[in-house]
Amino acid sequence: MGAAAPRVFVSHLAGVAVFDPNGDPVGRVRDLVAMLGLSGRPPRVLGLVVEVVSRRRIFLPMTRVTGVESGQVITTGVVNMRRFEQRPTETLVLGELLDRRVTLVETGEEVTVLDVAVAQLPARRDWEIDKVFVRRGKAPTLRDRWPGGGRRSGEALTVEWSAVTGFSLEEPGQGAESLLATFEQLRPADLASVLHHLTAKRRAEVAAALDDDRLADVLEELPDDDKVEILGKLQEERAADVLEAMDPDDAADLLSELPEEDKERLLTLMRPRDAADMRRLLSYEERTAGGLMTTEPIVLLPDATVADALARVRNPDLSPALAAQVYVCRAPDETPTGKYLGTVHFQRLLRDPPFTLVSSLVDSDLNPLPPDTGLPEVTSYLAAYNMVAAPVVDASGALLGAVTVDDVLDHLLPDDWRERELHGASVPDLPEVADGR
Repeated sequence: MGAAAPRVFVSHLAGVAVFDPNGDPVGRVRDLVAMLGLSGRPPRVLGLVVEVVSRRRIFLPMTRVTGVESGQVITTGVVNMRRFEQRPTETLVLGELLDRRVTLVETGEEVTVLDVAVAQLPARRDWEIDKVFVRRGKAPTLRDRWPGGGRRSGEALTVEWSAVTGFSLEEPGQGAESLLATFEQLRPADLASVLHHLTAKRRAEVAAALDDDRLADVLEELPDDDKVEILGKLQEERAADVLEAMDPDDAADLLSELPEEDKERLLTLMRPRDAADMRRLLSYEERTAGGLMTTEPIVLLPDATVADALARVRNPDLSPALAAQVYVCRAPDETPTGKYLGTVHFQRLLRDPPFTLVSSLVDSDLNPLPPDTGLPEVTSYLAAYNMVAAPVVDASGALLGAVTVDDVLDHLLPDDWRERELHGASVPDLPEVADGR
């Protein structure tokens, strides 16, 4: 590490790209692994947890890091692709040290850890944690981050590692604000990967710190076991709010994993409209059009215009599959609707003047799917007609919802596909080699 950059704060390493000596990408930094001692000496940094292209997390020893500069990490050409498994004596710096409440040795005052700095020892490839960035006073909010950003509460200061104590103690109510600030730019699927690899304790603390919408997005990307575990540790009122913020089909899938009494209790706490949607989805077999569909497609009345349709399509909260087409129905325009008239595809909306009525553009040639249509038939329908979503209509002609291609894929893949992806299971485990741990 060059003299111009004697140390690096770990929040600056989160998500940084890792390259081999030829400039080819290896992956991105997701955490650092350290070994905390009891002597008060600065902890040795053992290596980096790097997420490679396959979503597998591997261990990169610091002895193989040749440079940390200009927002990138350079390694030697040798990378062991064996999956990272945390050992009992190891600590994840981002996952476990940030947001801890520790004590200043000199004054006995409790402070909150916002960041820590790592430095390379002179003339060696060994690294250690040498500085701790802390804030006095109450635990920080997401606005209280380093460096810069918003109002702050309490004095912030950087101290030597030896100036604080308490890192080795179990903290029952550790916060998660600084950790979340470090990862706030991650997509929901990537943040889900971060949560999946935390301890159950930290997973619950991070989930508690996320707002309802963000947590809902992340839950949709997690394996079923993680979803159930996190939901079970939330207060029931909050669990109901998070379920309401999820896509209805995903929320119904999660509810179906719960014991009957827990499911009923949460449905009772939800808004009546949302609870009614959940009960309707839960009434269908899982691998049918009714069980797969979402109850929130874009529904328009016949007198709506192309401009109205495009305004609805622009909603950033819609998935690309749901935004690909709108469904024209007679009143009421909430599912289950009045009579389903047909579909208007997004490309057709772009080709016609804004004042055109959507009722004049409907594609009524394709028959909608009955709710009891099986998964193989739904898959064949989407593939045969090159569709990314399909309407689901009951025997009376009312639109119940829409099946999207992403929900179909969820059920075509193996039941544990999310967990396999988070572990990078497509890459075989390699024999263990010396890695400096």
